[in-house]
Amino acid sequence: MHALIVTSHPDSHSHSQTIASRVADGIAASGIHTFEQVNLAAEQFDPRFSQADYEQFKNGSALPADVLAEQQRLNRANALVLVYPVYWWSFPAQLKGWIDRVFTQGWAYDDSNDKVIGKLGHLQVHLLALGAATPRTYLRRGYFSSMRTQIDQGIFDYCGAPVLTSELLLPADENYPDAHYGLAYNLGLHLFKQKETV
Repeated sequence: MHALIVTSHPDSHSHSQTIASRVADGIAASGIHTFEQVNLAAEQFDPRFSQADYEQFKNGSALPADVLAEQQRLNRANALVLVYPVYWWSFPAQLKGWIDRVFTQGWAYDDSNDKVIGKLGHLQVHLLALGAATPRTYLRRGYFSSMRTQIDQGIFDYCGAPVLTSELLLPADENYPDAHYGLAYNLGLHLFKQKETV
């Protein structure tokens, strides 16, 4: 099986990139599965929803080439791992723009005839959110539950893609940052375990 690991961070030595690399190391150590690791910032993915994107949404015109390339990456994958820093209690703008542009109607979902049909049921999703605030802040304000509502349910459940992992990793976690790296490695190592036993 094949995983697509996606980050969006301008610093190639960031905590996000290290976590993503540890997931990749775990997948490689399994000796069975493959992966592709993508940093949208390094690839300079354009997150802006353009007139061409709007025309595709409104009239079903041809997809922009960069969107089609990303969909093909996802078509090859059995799992999507998103590793991202929390900016304003959600994705960084570039990652959100990737979702906006790539998860198109007709490919990720179909909402014709007043019924929504998710089309990404083949894609298991694993989310690793890297926050900076304290656990108390996330709990008191309900930020993580809000993130789960908008991301886990609002995006992936809508598209029929099951979210198997949804973790919030914080600097206050015991044995930070090594505990984060261990969690990421183990996630990669056992990424497809649930699929294999079904």
